[in-house]
Amino acid sequence: MNEVVFTGFPGFIASQLIQKHAQQNEAISAIILPSERNKAEKEASRIEKETHCRPIKLIEGDITQPDLGIADEDQAYLKAKEVTFWHLAAIYDLAVPRDLAWKVNVEGTRQVNEFVAELPRLKRYVYFSTAYVAGNREGTIYENELLRPEAFKNFYEETKFEAELLVEKMKDLMPITIIRPGIVRGHSVTGETIKFDGPYFFLNLIDRVKFLPAIPFVGRSKSYINVVPVDYILDASIYLSKLDAASGQTVHLTDPNPHPVEEVYRGMVHLMTGKNPKGRLPHKLAEISLSIAPVRKGLGVEIETLDYLTWTADFDTKNAELLLKGSSIRCADFLETMPAMVEFYNMHKNDKKFQIPIH
Repeated sequence: MNEVVFTGFPGFIASQLIQKHAQQNEAISAIILPSERNKAEKEASRIEKETHCRPIKLIEGDITQPDLGIADEDQAYLKAKEVTFWHLAAIYDLAVPRDLAWKVNVEGTRQVNEFVAELPRLKRYVYFSTAYVAGNREGTIYENELLRPEAFKNFYEETKFEAELLVEKMKDLMPITIIRPGIVRGHSVTGETIKFDGPYFFLNLIDRVKFLPAIPFVGRSKSYINVVPVDYILDASIYLSKLDAASGQTVHLTDPNPHPVEEVYRGMVHLMTGKNPKGRLPHKLAEISLSIAPVRKGLGVEIETLDYLTWTADFDTKNAELLLKGSSIRCADFLETMPAMVEFYNMHKNDKKFQIPIH
């Protein structure tokens, strides 16, 4: 029987992927940090109760260690199985220090690659990268290229590029599918998420300044923002993990029809306040303001967010569209489904467990 193995549990996307597999009563293992044991057990118990699946096997380890730091008997267990291996463990914080990002995202992926290469019955290795390995490249970014940009906007982008490079080199040795998601938001129908980052920084900002007579645009932007609902990521990546044609492929799970940054911001302001934005806060002034830690924390916005407001690039999705053609899986429109996102945010914005620490 096929064993579906995950790193990154009990993170949001890994948890949702495990729940989807559990609904099909598949055999599931998750490699977890010992420090995450309690949280992982609670999440696994929730999934088991809701899906009535077989027990989820929790394997303690550390992806930055040789053999992923897992016990000999657990290694033997995995090597005896036909395995689909999902590698999602990473530091996703845009403000992450370089040393930590390199240790987890690059060296961790190197160790995972070496471990997976030793699995005698590997069915598929699914690696979660990001569309933003593109760094500061502009124009059209294609799925079949991994070109080093002149610079990266942050250490998250840089280390995910280096990590994907390592996985790309393994394609001739094992069946690999590389997933490059856009900026992930909550479920398109329910709005559900477990943390308010990425596009939620806009909602934090709007919520904190909505007492003002008018809420201004931040700078002037002609860029598009690529935000995708988590249900699209889940459905598409699971479909691709089982599709023979996706072996050896890199796929942009990005919005094929993204909206302009200012259109998205206008929609958020209107849903949050009933008004439209008015006036403009100069981009440079916003940058200076967010360079001050108390201002960042007060507004709930990381300064790195500003880099994405003026970045001009678009992601080609021809490979994704071709591979998903045989399914009914489509990316929901951001503006059409934004009300669910804002409603969920408003319900949970005062719950600290959803707000991520601002550096």
